[in-house]
Amino acid sequence: MLPSYLTKTEILRQVRYALEEDIGDGDLTAQLIAAEEFAQAEIICREQAVLCGTAWVDEAFRQFDDTVEITWYAADGDHLNTNQHLCTINGRARSLLTIERTALNFLQTLSGTATLTKAYADAVVSTEVKILDTRKTLPGLRLAQKYAVLCGGGHNHRIGLFDAILIKENHIMAAGSISEAVHHARTLSHNKALVEVEVETLQELHEALAAGADRILLDNMDNTTLCEAVAITNNRTELEASGGITLETISAVAETGVDYISVGQLTKNLQAVDLSMRFAG
Repeated sequence: MLPSYLTKTEILRQVRYALEEDIGDGDLTAQLIAAEEFAQAEIICREQAVLCGTAWVDEAFRQFDDTVEITWYAADGDHLNTNQHLCTINGRARSLLTIERTALNFLQTLSGTATLTKAYADAVVSTEVKILDTRKTLPGLRLAQKYAVLCGGGHNHRIGLFDAILIKENHIMAAGSISEAVHHARTLSHNKALVEVEVETLQELHEALAAGADRILLDNMDNTTLCEAVAITNNRTELEASGGITLETISAVAETGVDYISVGQLTKNLQAVDLSMRFAG
């Protein structure tokens, strides 16, 4: 099931743009195939991965040729094995060839996000820490990538600038202090949005706690300092660690006792999953 922020209309919009970008005023190469030629193809995963993006594949074929039929053997969020067959596609050969790249681009990219997220989530499975994404997403694909994070076992931070308040260094400098920034946030936040403050020192942590922040982001702190921050906070508010955290270091960060760890790499440093579409012989 898609999250509430990701509507079918949004998927339609993303796919329409991608098709326009790729096809333009027509697929020249597909014209080498007879218009009446029908074919069957399969999408195959060439490595272990987590699947995400089936709705985008369905929509790509539907928009271009709604007579194409797709039968899926796996669903978003499923773990995939090497050389696993994901679906069978039946339809006009021209249509299959024209839509192949757009469909695979969505499926490879979103599965890449889901797969990387699963690796991070697995690394902290023995703790109660939640892995969060960030706004460091591919332009135009934020909602899709946020959904992919969910498929990989992660959690969404704010979707954009409109649904939560994150007070960072420059906001604090412009407002005059952490307390002033939080005060203004409470005044402006009529919808009771989350108010989070980013801090870089334990002194700033004390200020954010005194100001009543709903969550405090501990930016680029070493693990010893993170442990101190957890002790100082003593469950008075939620704590989020962020900044340069990798698969190799995340387990130790989780063990400091923070509630969340946000990881920009989930959506900006991903590697597309190796997928291919092959016609039946």
